[in-house]
Amino acid sequence: MGKSSSGKDTLYKALLKDSRLSLQKIIPYTTRPIRAGERAGEDYHFYTEQQLAELEEQGKIIELRAYDTVHGIWHYFTADDGQIDLNRHNYLYIATLEAYEKMQDYFGREHLIPLYLYTDDGLRLSRALKREKRQKEPKYAEMCRRYLADEEDFSEEKLLAAGIRKRFENTDRDCVIEELTGYITGTASQTL
Repeated sequence: MGKSSSGKDTLYKALLKDSRLSLQKIIPYTTRPIRAGERAGEDYHFYTEQQLAELEEQGKIIELRAYDTVHGIWHYFTADDGQIDLNRHNYLYIATLEAYEKMQDYFGREHLIPLYLYTDDGLRLSRALKREKRQKEPKYAEMCRRYLADEEDFSEEKLLAAGIRKRFENTDRDCVIEELTGYITGTASQTL
């Protein structure tokens, strides 16, 4: 977890590649348009609102979030689609604080290890702008909305209410990867 452009994707990919961790990936769902460089079925399952409604009717939604963007409502969600089997694998997942809390309710707090990343706000804004400039049709207003919304979504009060005590500063990629790896292996061995 972490605010937008805190480096979640980069660290996520590095941790998934680490054979010492044996982590599996969970592919989330969204109704937003695909971005340049993303691949359907690998980065997200890109679903229509109708497909989302069908999953809701079937009772297969683990957690669902709606964002009123400058381009309309976009949904992000996790579905009980057979990807997750806690008896067989350990998983790494990028989520919001809200999604983390809903997943705790669904799977049980004892099955989740929160990893909260943070970095300097100026660096985050610079990264977000660089990423948005690469898009075929940059959505700068939405980028700014997300950036500002993160201040409330990841407020200190909300982090503490969700039980987020340990935080990882993402200033040096290699150092934070080693810190995350040690924390995952140490915490997992204590909870299993």
